[in-house]
Amino acid sequence: MSDFKAASHDLSALGALGALMSATDDVREGMETLSGLAKDLVGEWRDEAKLMTDLSDAFDALDLLLEAAQAKKG
Repeated sequence: MSDFKAASHDLSALGALGALMSATDDVREGMETLSGLAKDLVGEWRDEAKLMTDLSDAFDALDLLLEAAQAKKG
């Protein structure tokens, strides 16, 4: 009976180890997903920053054109 209990304990430990390894794989997969999402987010932020810079440059050019037009009138 004690051999059976020991074998049962070993199987339980083996099952726990298997569950832990599976959880480790799940965590690894989750981290890879998060890493990809973070990379995509950084790309979006970079694109938005470029758009804001381009808009700022366009408004600066518009200001110069308006000042030049105002100088011609005045």
